[in-house]
Amino acid sequence: MKKEQKVRVGISIGDLNGIGTEVVMKTFSDPLMLDFCVPVIFASAKTLNYVKKQLGMQLDFYGIDAFAKAAENKINVYNLWKESVTINWGEATETSGDYALKSFTAATEALKNGDIDVLVTAPINKSNIQKEDFVFPGHTDYLAQELEGDAMMLMVTDTLKVGLLTDHVAVKDVAEKITPVLIESKIQTLYQTLQQDFGIDRPKIALLGINPHVGDNGVIGDDDDKVLIPTLEKIRSTGRLVYGPYAADSFFGSGNYKNFDAILAAYHDQGLIPFKTLSFGKGVNYTAGLDKIRTSPDHGTAYEIAGKGEADPRSFRQAVFTAINIYKKRLEYKELTKDVLKVSPKRLGRERSGRPHAKKK
Repeated sequence: MKKEQKVRVGISIGDLNGIGTEVVMKTFSDPLMLDFCVPVIFASAKTLNYVKKQLGMQLDFYGIDAFAKAAENKINVYNLWKESVTINWGEATETSGDYALKSFTAATEALKNGDIDVLVTAPINKSNIQKEDFVFPGHTDYLAQELEGDAMMLMVTDTLKVGLLTDHVAVKDVAEKITPVLIESKIQTLYQTLQQDFGIDRPKIALLGINPHVGDNGVIGDDDDKVLIPTLEKIRSTGRLVYGPYAADSFFGSGNYKNFDAILAAYHDQGLIPFKTLSFGKGVNYTAGLDKIRTSPDHGTAYEIAGKGEADPRSFRQAVFTAINIYKKRLEYKELTKDVLKVSPKRLGRERSGRPHAKKK
């Protein structure tokens, strides 16, 4: 039997002054991780060795200058720079933003080219990563431009999945961004994601209302009545199990979320506050809807504990496992849904003639 090839996991290193390097190193300091994947960190072995000493950690890096040289059972580092980089723990500097961007864009290019199978991104600072040629609110928006598909932020654990109609949008602009076209598109993306990436044949999806109490029949805004409700009725008429809109303030506290395979929130905080309250440190941010797979931990740069050795790697480790699992689920889904009917020449002949062949006497 042919040995199953390990998934090549590309890792963008994030803000060097945050906890990204620490959670990456803690994740792969466990040698068992190398049984599941071939990690390729987009950074510099020189920089990572410096950070390793600063944190008092014991692990070895294998520097490479070509993806073909990535070795199994080693922590590969694709060397993007050779110069020394000043680490200022806990500070948002232009330098740390520059190297975070260098790592992320190189890793994205490798993902596009098939040099890595999946991408796991360590946290960035959305402010110091901004450049003239990079004016995106975060990872998701850049990936949406570079990859194919309809990107959607989806926060996931084994038992809870929360997607967003709008993500990095100011609250004052949310209602006008939510249109019937957007709702239909996001529900289609979420439905397809649940099927191909998580193996759920007929997903049940709940949609949260835009306004408090779903607008209270127009007393607190009419966006739900005019936009959400008619669009959901249209979608349900196609046979899809999409329910709502539900009042967001009681949906999670009542436990109603447990009745659904996924929840679609109207905007960022409406979905992420309850998700992180229920799952912080165990959740994963997954960019659903794209032709390539990217995950990240559910936390930020955590400057306040950077360099202190206190960072919890659980969410980053889970992001690695989630990316690997989704990659394998997609392969399985493609295999199950492709046309596998093999028609023999004899059978084909009978079908073309419209009648069975006469039996030989």
